[in-house]
Amino acid sequence: MADADGSGTPGAPARRRHWLRWLGLALAVLLVAGTGLGWWVYRKLDGNITADTTAASELEQYEKERPALTVRGAQNILLIGSDSRAGRDNGQYGRDGGTQRSDTTILLHLAADRKSATAVSVPRDLMVEMPSCGTADGGRTPARFAQFNWAFQFGGAACTIRTVEKMTGIRIDHHVVVDFGGFKRVVDAVGGVEVCLRAPVDDAEARVRLPAGRQTLDGEQALGFVRARHSLGNGSDTERMDRQQQFLASLVKKVQSNGVLLNPARLYPVLDAATSALTTDPDLASLRGLYELVRSMRDIPVGRVQFLTAPRQPYTANPNRDQLLEPDAGNLFRRLRMDRPVAVVQARPEPGRPAAEPAGTASPAPTFTGTTADAATCR
Repeated sequence: MADADGSGTPGAPARRRHWLRWLGLALAVLLVAGTGLGWWVYRKLDGNITADTTAASELEQYEKERPALTVRGAQNILLIGSDSRAGRDNGQYGRDGGTQRSDTTILLHLAADRKSATAVSVPRDLMVEMPSCGTADGGRTPARFAQFNWAFQFGGAACTIRTVEKMTGIRIDHHVVVDFGGFKRVVDAVGGVEVCLRAPVDDAEARVRLPAGRQTLDGEQALGFVRARHSLGNGSDTERMDRQQQFLASLVKKVQSNGVLLNPARLYPVLDAATSALTTDPDLASLRGLYELVRSMRDIPVGRVQFLTAPRQPYTANPNRDQLLEPDAGNLFRRLRMDRPVAVVQARPEPGRPAAEPAGTASPAPTFTGTTADAATCR
């Protein structure tokens, strides 16, 4: 009988569980290397990461307004995909107008027991209460009710974090910002990511043209695929977020495959691309910080890496915008805040495939529509 990843190879799950141990070993070697090539590699990778000290200063200033820590050991990381056109790698996607918005924002919750990870997409068109935020020129924006992705434009990562904390009551422990160029480099470093398309894709705005069927996307194609909106399905941001979640699930599987992190020849390019793609809070802005985070995630089963979107519905004043769907959204945020299990059911269940069930709980948990990393398989 085939294993969960479809390989049918005895022992495959055990090898998947060990991939992060190999990564940890490689990073540990780099951390203790004092001379020669090892030290050069360590310094190179460590220097790739950009620390977001501006966001750290803003968050420290408003510490009293931030949610308190509720469950020790659990971690919440905000992943922000920037649509900035600044820089050589990003300028080809449009004119640099001096502003940037969060093209993608995902709240990643790591359970305290590290037996599950839940990634929640926050719709960029969601209408939210936004606090007063510091701006790049030293000014401040007024508190306002506005579209969510404006927070990143007005006040960068700090404003986005404070907006998410205000909306969810969940304290954000770390944040990571990746731009277009960084995303492409990561995909290329792992050798591309496989997707299955039911119909061809031709989206001039997203700069992507793909045939139908199974295929492996390189970084440029992958960026267009996750950004495409108007040429796929009904053109809604809902389908775009679903597509992003499916792609990220496939990326997780690829990163956990033997052909990437368990192959020493491919380890350095992956680490180089990943570190150079990141702008993070100061605590994560080093190989040691990233290593500690990765080490804490090493035993999470791929089937317990879950992706979903914050429950929402059309905004009553403008159907082209979203608002949170209650009480569903409140229930989701409460469970994450209290580190309770979240059960994700496949958006389009395959015939004969059971819905995901929460692990380690005696009573049924609310279910939410989404996907899991082990479901990201072409068939």
